[in-house]
Amino acid sequence: MQCSLCSSETNLFSEIKGRKFFSCTKCNGILLDPFYFLSPEEEKKRYQLHQNDVTDPGYQNFVSPIVAAINNDYNASHIGLDFGSGSGPVITSLLLEKGYKVITYDPYFDSNNTALKNKYDYIICCEVMEHFYYPFKEFKLLSTLLNSKGTLYCKTNLYNQTIDFGSWWYKNDPTHVFFYTNDSLHWIKNRFKFKTLEIKENLIIFRK
Repeated sequence: MQCSLCSSETNLFSEIKGRKFFSCTKCNGILLDPFYFLSPEEEKKRYQLHQNDVTDPGYQNFVSPIVAAINNDYNASHIGLDFGSGSGPVITSLLLEKGYKVITYDPYFDSNNTALKNKYDYIICCEVMEHFYYPFKEFKLLSTLLNSKGTLYCKTNLYNQTIDFGSWWYKNDPTHVFFYTNDSLHWIKNRFKFKTLEIKENLIIFRK
């Protein structure tokens, strides 16, 4: 099976509760066998179980690293895209309160396809990239949607060899199909010609 990010060969990495995961020999990403992907209907039902209340202080605190980074790097004159904004776009809500201009897009809850025909100064991708069935295709799209010197702010849980994959809670969500490592992120940086990559505890930043 080819890696869905870099198209390199993969090896069987783990088989847990009947689900097979493969590791990429090049970018070191971990991917779920597509046989176990949910149908669009099943996936949407799973997302609808999420308690995405934009007024929830805990939820606001969870996304605060991205909000703080955007506040530091951009102002209300810039235009952003919340890609995969979900049923409760809390980051967009917090930025709109500050006068920012943010467009939302979500394939299930806000399928505003015109949003994918514009260019943006920054793009938000919060707890979304682990859901990409075709990460190469999605990162190519995100790269083309950015203006020159634009910024892509991501948030996901990275995998590394210190983690016991068998007991790792993050892989249990049936909609999480690709798990990134530092090597995966550097591959994305180089392939899509980002100038810099910052990997922080709660934030990943690609800059054009």
